[in-house]
Amino acid sequence: MGFDKEQDFEDALIKLLKENGWSGKMLNYPTEEQLVQNWADILFNNNKGIDRLNGQPLTKGEMQQLLDKVKELRTPLALNGFINGKSVTITRDNPADKLHLGKDVSLTIYNRLEIASGKSFYQIARQPKFEHHSSILPKRRGDLVLLINGMPVIHVELKSSKVPAMHAVNQITEKYIPEGIFTDSIFSLVQIFVAMNPEEMMYFANPGIDVKFNKAFCFHWADANNNPINDWQQIASTFLYIPLAHMLIGFYTVADQADGVLKVLRSYQYYAASRISSVVAKWDWKNTEQKGGYVWHTTGSGKTMTSFKSAQLIAQSGDADKVVFLVDRIELGTQSLDEYRSFADSVDDVQATENTDILIAKLRDDDSKKNRLIVTSIQKMSKVNEKEYPKKKADIEKIVAKRVVFIIDECHRSTFGDMLIDIKRTFPHAVFFGFTGTPINDENQKKSNTTQTIFGERLHTYSIANGIIDKNVLGFDPYMCPTYKDKALRRCVALEKAKAQTEEEALADETKKKVYQYYMNPSKVAMAGKTQPDGSYIKGIEDFIPMSQYNCDKHHLSVVKDIKENWVTLSLNNKFHALLATESIPEAIAYYRLLRKEMPTLKVTALFDPNIDNTGGQQFKEEGLIEVLKGYKEQFGKEYTMSTHASFKKDVALRLAHKKPYNGKDFTAGKQINLLIVVNQMLTGFDSKWINTLYVDKVMEYENIIQAFSRTNRLFGPDKPFGVIRYYRYPYTMKRNIDKAVAMYSDNKPLKLFADPLTHNLQQMNCIFTEIEYLFVHAGVNNFEKLPEIEAERNRFVKLFNQFNKHLEAARIQGFTWEKSHYQLKQPHGSYVDVDMLIDEETYKMLLKRYQELLPSGTGSGGVEEPPYDIETYLTEIDTGQIDADYINERFEVYLKLIHKGNASEEERQKVMQELHKSFALLSQEEQKFANIFLHDVESGDAVLNKGKGFHDYVVEYMNRAKNTKLHQVAELFGINEQLLKEIMSSAVTPDNLNSYNRFSKLTSTIDKEKAKLFFERTEGVKLLPFRVKPKAELFLQDFILSNGNMDIPEFGRKLTDINDDINVVEFADTLMTMHNGISVLLLEKECIERFGEKYSAMSMSDWFKLIFSYMKDKTHKYDLKQDDIVYWNVAEDRTK
Repeated sequence: MGFDKEQDFEDALIKLLKENGWSGKMLNYPTEEQLVQNWADILFNNNKGIDRLNGQPLTKGEMQQLLDKVKELRTPLALNGFINGKSVTITRDNPADKLHLGKDVSLTIYNRLEIASGKSFYQIARQPKFEHHSSILPKRRGDLVLLINGMPVIHVELKSSKVPAMHAVNQITEKYIPEGIFTDSIFSLVQIFVAMNPEEMMYFANPGIDVKFNKAFCFHWADANNNPINDWQQIASTFLYIPLAHMLIGFYTVADQADGVLKVLRSYQYYAASRISSVVAKWDWKNTEQKGGYVWHTTGSGKTMTSFKSAQLIAQSGDADKVVFLVDRIELGTQSLDEYRSFADSVDDVQATENTDILIAKLRDDDSKKNRLIVTSIQKMSKVNEKEYPKKKADIEKIVAKRVVFIIDECHRSTFGDMLIDIKRTFPHAVFFGFTGTPINDENQKKSNTTQTIFGERLHTYSIANGIIDKNVLGFDPYMCPTYKDKALRRCVALEKAKAQTEEEALADETKKKVYQYYMNPSKVAMAGKTQPDGSYIKGIEDFIPMSQYNCDKHHLSVVKDIKENWVTLSLNNKFHALLATESIPEAIAYYRLLRKEMPTLKVTALFDPNIDNTGGQQFKEEGLIEVLKGYKEQFGKEYTMSTHASFKKDVALRLAHKKPYNGKDFTAGKQINLLIVVNQMLTGFDSKWINTLYVDKVMEYENIIQAFSRTNRLFGPDKPFGVIRYYRYPYTMKRNIDKAVAMYSDNKPLKLFADPLTHNLQQMNCIFTEIEYLFVHAGVNNFEKLPEIEAERNRFVKLFNQFNKHLEAARIQGFTWEKSHYQLKQPHGSYVDVDMLIDEETYKMLLKRYQELLPSGTGSGGVEEPPYDIETYLTEIDTGQIDADYINERFEVYLKLIHKGNASEEERQKVMQELHKSFALLSQEEQKFANIFLHDVESGDAVLNKGKGFHDYVVEYMNRAKNTKLHQVAELFGINEQLLKEIMSSAVTPDNLNSYNRFSKLTSTIDKEKAKLFFERTEGVKLLPFRVKPKAELFLQDFILSNGNMDIPEFGRKLTDINDDINVVEFADTLMTMHNGISVLLLEKECIERFGEKYSAMSMSDWFKLIFSYMKDKTHKYDLKQDDIVYWNVAEDRTK
C-alpha cells in the first residue's frame, strides 16, 4: 500500500503505532517547551512519593537542571548512559516541598526492565517544532518523535512513495544534525533514527554532530530467517512496536567507548542475543546437558558485540550467577576485554583475570553487580579444578554450585581439545554457548566432532551470503597468481613419472612415452586433485610438487615482485594496509628480509609466536625476531624486546586497526604499518576496516580460508568495494579449497561471494555509458553540456551514474586507469577478451559535473520536499576544478592561435570551436553562460586579453562582474552597507557560520527600513506592517547570501511582454543582428539590458533572454537555435547565414 502524499502516510502510520503500544497522550505540533513540560509531568507521576517529589511538581528551574545535564553530556554516546542509568539527581528548589527544599533528590527516569508496565509511558509527538539556537537558520519540523517516559528517543522521518527512503536519511544526517537540532536540547536524547517511505525502512544510531555519518551503518530490519522487512505496516508491528522499541533503547543500543560512537544492533544480532537469553531463562540448572547451542554469524558481522549483549542480558536478568566469556589466546583475551569494556555501562561491569588465582576469587565472589561478567582465557579456566588447586577445594566447590554460563568466542578453534573437556568436567551443571563465523561440520570435523556435537543446536544463522546480500560485510576479489607456468610444472611431473631426464628421452621409449603423455594431458590429469563421490581421491599435478618448490628464493622473489607491482593500486597509495600469510616462521622471516630489501620505503613488520617450534630452529627464529623488533624501532621509534613481545603484538594490532593512540590527526601515513607478515596469528578474530588486501602464500582449507579472507571484509566506504585476495602457493589446489569453503559457509545460498572481474566491470561501464549517452541525446542535449529538462530523465541519469561509479570504483582497484583505453584481459579458461573503453576521463568529468548540479545548493526557508534523486553525496565532494581548468585552457590556446593566424579556413575554425564548446560541458550551467559571452567578446575584439591568464580566469571575472552588479543592486534596494555584504559573500558561507563574529547581525543592522518596505510593497503588491519589514529583509538577505547571489531579485517597474511592443528595442536588435559577423542570443540579451534595462526595470535577465530568444528564432527562421549560436540576418534578403 503506497502513499503519494506524505501527510496520508503519516496519518496511517500514527494510527498503526497507537495499536502497537504507543497509546499514551498524543502530542500534536509541540514546541520544545511543551515537550519539556510533558517530560516534567511524567517524571512527577513516576516520582511523586514522599521520599522523592513529595507530591509537589517539578519547577522550571528543576527541569532546567535536567536539561543542563543533557547539554553537559551532549553526545548520544554519553546520553545513552544517562537514559539507561535508571535515575538522575536534582536539587529541589520548589518551596512547596519543605521536606526536600535545597536537598538532592533522585528521580527514576527510565528502567530498561520495566517494559510496558506501570511506570513506562509511550507517546507519539507529531511534527514537533525544532527550535534553532540561531535565528538565521530555517525553521524545521520533524515528522514523528517517539517518546518513552517523556524522553524523545526515536525520531522517525517519513517520505512518500515517490521519494527514496535514503532522502530521509540525508535529511537527518546532512541537514538536521549539522544544524544542531539534536544537540543542546531535549532532542539530544534521541538515540535511534528511523528513515522510511511506505516501501522501505532504514534505521541507525544517532551519530552526533561531531562524527561524520557512514551510510554503511544504516540498516534494514529483517525477520529471524534474515528475510528483509520493509513494508511500513510490518515495520510498525515488528520493529517499532512495544516491547521491542523499548528494548532497542534499553538493551540493544551500545555506547562504544573505543570508537566513540553510539551503535545499535542489527536484526540478526538481536535475534541471536535474545535467543540465548531465552534459553538461559528456561534452563534447568540441575541437569548436566551443558549444551546451550551455538550462533553462526559470519566473520565481520559483529559477533563480539552480539556475544557481549547476550552476556549482558543474562547478567542483568539475574538468570545466572556468573557469565564467563572464554577466549583461546592471551592477546585475543586482551582484545576481547577491551572491546567488552568499551561496550559496557562502566568499566567495572566487565572483570579481567590477570591469573588463575584472581579468576577463582572473582568466580567465588557473591557481589552480583561487580563480578558477574568475567572475561578470561580458556587456558586459565581449564586450570580451575581441585587437581590444579587442591588448597582451594572449598572455593571451587562453592563456584561449581553457582549458576554459570560460558560463552565461547571463535568456538571453531580451541573447543576440540582437552581444555574444554576439563572445564566441562569441573562445571557439570553449567551451560555452554558458542559463537563462530565458521562452524565445524561433518566435512571438516575435528577429532570426530563438529560444532553441533559440542554445543548443541544452532540458535541463529547469519552466513557470509547473508552478510554480503545485506551489505554488512564485503565480498572478495580473489586472484590466482601462479609463480610457475602450468606447462613447466606438468612437464616436470610427467618426466619424473616417466622416469626420463628429457622430453626426447621420454618420447623415444613407448612405455615412457605413454606415461609422459598421460601426465601432459590436462583432460587426464588436472592441476588440482579431486575427491570422488565415493570418497576416493584422484591426484592432480600439484599433488606431486614438493614443498621445496615453493620454499625457495625464486618463488619468494616472484611473490614480492607481484606485491611490488600492484602495491600502489591495491593499497590506494598506502591508504589501506595488507597482510601476507606465510606457510612457516622461517618463510615469514625470509619474506621480511626480502621485502625490506626490495621495497625499502614500505613500512613492514612480522608477527609470529617465538615459543612455537614450527619448522625452523629456535636460534634462527630468535635471530629473525630480534631483527623484526629492531626494524620496528627503526620505522616507528618504539622499542620492544623478547620479554615485551606481547606489548609489541598489541601495538601492531592497534596500529593496523587505527585505535587509540593511533586514531588521531597525528597518526599520519609515516606512522602506519603498510604490510604485516604473519603465519597463523591475526588471521582469525582480528578486526580492522583498514585492511583491504590479503596475500596468501600457504595452503588452507575450509574454516581457515573464510577466517583469513574475512580479515579484508570489514565495511569502509566507496574506496573499498571488496577485499582483495592474491594467492600463490599450489594455486589450483587453493582454488579448489576456496570453492569448497565458500560452498560450505554460504549456507547453501546461491550467491556469488566474489567480486565481478575487471572484464565484467569494464563492459558494464561501456554499457551504462551508452545508455547515459542515449538519454542525453534523446533529451536534445549535445556533449552533455547541460542536464535534461524532464525530471524522469534526470532521475534515470542519477541511477545510471550511481551504477557506473560502483563499477568504476571496483575497476580502479582491479587495475583500470583513464590513461589506458584498450584492455586485453585473460579469462578464467585461458582465452583473452578485448575491451575498448567508450568513455574517456574528460567525458566522465562532464557527467560528474552534471551529477553534482543535481545536489540542491544553499538553504531556503524550508517546507519544500527535495527532488527525488538518490544522490550519492561522496560523488558530489569530488573536486576536479584544476584539472578541468587545464583541459579548457589547452583548447582555448589552440583557439587563440587560430584567430591570430588570420587565414584559417572555415572548416578549421569550426573544428576548433567545436572542441572548445565541447569542453564547456566541464563548466557549470552559470559558467557556460558567461563563457559564451566572453568568447563572443574575444571574436568581436571587445575582450582585453592578458598574458598568463587562463580561460577560466576570464569566465570567473565575467561572473564576478555580474555578481557585483547584482550585489550592488541588493545593497541599493535595502540601503545596507555594501562593503559588509561583499566581505560576507567573499568567504565560504554556510548556515552554521553565517553569523560568525556577529557579521550578519552587523549587516542587517544597516537595513534602511523605508527602502526595504518600499521594495517589498512594490514587488508583492500589498502593504507591509512596519514590524514585519526587518525580519522579512533579514530572510531575503540570508537566502541571497547562502545562494551565493544565484537567485532572481524581484523587479518593480515597467515590463516588456513582446519585443515588438517597443520599436526602439526592435530597431536596436535588428541593427546588431546585421553588424559584424553576426551575434548570439546571449550577447544580444546583454546589449539590450545595457541599453533598455533601466527603462524596463521589472524585467529579470531570464525575462530578457526569453524575449530575445523568441524574436531571433522568428526573424532568422532558425527554430533549432541554441543560445550560443552565432546568426546573421540580412534585412533586405531576409535570410540566414
